[in-house]
Amino acid sequence: MYLDEINTNHKVPNHVAIIMDGNGRWASKRNRPRLAGHRAGTENTRRIIKASVDIGIKYLTLYAFSTENWGRPLDEVNGLMRILGEVIEREVDELDKEGVQLRHIGHLDGLKPRLQKKIIEAVERTRGNDRLVLSLAFNYGGRDEILCAVRDMLKDGVNPEDVSEELMSRYLFTSGIPDPDLIIRTSGEMRTSNFLVWQSTYAEWYMTPVLWPDFDKEELQKALEVYSQRNRRFGRLSDECK
Repeated sequence: MYLDEINTNHKVPNHVAIIMDGNGRWASKRNRPRLAGHRAGTENTRRIIKASVDIGIKYLTLYAFSTENWGRPLDEVNGLMRILGEVIEREVDELDKEGVQLRHIGHLDGLKPRLQKKIIEAVERTRGNDRLVLSLAFNYGGRDEILCAVRDMLKDGVNPEDVSEELMSRYLFTSGIPDPDLIIRTSGEMRTSNFLVWQSTYAEWYMTPVLWPDFDKEELQKALEVYSQRNRRFGRLSDECK
């Protein structure tokens, strides 16, 4: 079953976040360089974004490059930066046309000035769109995000008595974005990998062995079907237990 055949009785998550994992292994299985896997993963990202727009998901967050990924081989890191620049330049017209608002969460420092400029321009150009809010987590880490929020609160002279969950959320990179309802991780790994540490507290998780370049519309459908069967209690008793 594909996304255009989805049962409208299913619960559609408002915010889906994805840890896009397995590009390197996808390439290795085909005796191709790792960057070939990253390019294949990029092409799949286009398909999943379009599918998310079609199904009516309002927020999509993609984990593309973590603060820890700088420790990878230099040629791979440089290749990833090059691919990101190419994708933004190539896709911003289509994203804008489809009503997608692009946001960046994480740090721009560490990126080359030209790439920073491309990201800033794409974010500004699509700021008024509201069909889908696409957050690209690039040079991002969940613990780092929390530390940055605390530092910013200290700089602003926030009274300790005024610190609340709501205030903390406003200081995070994801300010203004609702917490994810469903987080998907591809490639079979069972780790959260420092992704949305604060925001994922009550998210539903879906782990699949499918490598990211192969995570197509049908695989997304499977994840959404599983999500629709979950009973989200947010720490409270379910109706059956009352």
